[in-house]
Amino acid sequence: MTEEAQMARRIVDLSVPLKAGIASDPPPLLPKITYRDHAFGAAEFAPMAGLEASDMLGGAGPASEDLQITTHVGTHMDAPWHYHPTMNNGERAITIDEVPLEWCMGPGVKLDFRNLPDGHVVTAAEVEAELARIGHDLQPGDIVLVNTAAGVRYGEDDYLARGIGMGREATLYLTARGMKVCGIDAWGWDAPLAYQKQAIAETGDKSLLWEGHKAGAETVYCHMEKLHNLEDLPPTGYTVAAFPVKVEGGSAGWTRCVAIFDD
Repeated sequence: MTEEAQMARRIVDLSVPLKAGIASDPPPLLPKITYRDHAFGAAEFAPMAGLEASDMLGGAGPASEDLQITTHVGTHMDAPWHYHPTMNNGERAITIDEVPLEWCMGPGVKLDFRNLPDGHVVTAAEVEAELARIGHDLQPGDIVLVNTAAGVRYGEDDYLARGIGMGREATLYLTARGMKVCGIDAWGWDAPLAYQKQAIAETGDKSLLWEGHKAGAETVYCHMEKLHNLEDLPPTGYTVAAFPVKVEGGSAGWTRCVAIFDD
């Protein structure tokens, strides 16, 4: 690649930092991170080479971190295995290490639902109307990004209760048009959990629990959660790259999702 081409390329980071001590997840799922400094690293690593800690450059060893986390903290991609044991009406659901890499890079399409109230469940008609508003015909391989009111609240006390959900109907609308990977800047693809509980209590319909996730039993798709900076994106005109960490047999993988503009 020429220097001119490199300078013309602009990359927008769509991922949140993996950080402890903020309201990023329900309490049982919060990540725990222990930071090991250079003094700790010297004491840990020098004996591996038969040395004393003081023998290392400046008495400093390698810094490191110990993490206690699930595969669903931070920006991550859920595999079909997360939604249900089967996908596509009976096939064994694939795990994150089996997700085709070809799915993970493609034209980005942003749907802007920031104006909808928290807890709203998006319908197929609303997806269709938003696509019409931005003038885009969804194509196989498009990566759909859903911008909600939750995006700018990551880490704040109200984050888990903010944003809308993509329901079963909306999810199947997207997959019927060839979408394999999508994402949202809220904690989950579905509406915030408190709103799901409320809807079930009001209707008695237990199938409303994680209805967007459970659409994966009928189709084949992956979604990302906890995206960031979607407010900075136009509706189209960029490439999304979102390759998940390859966790063998995993239900999800942490993902450094980016939007690439060839200006």
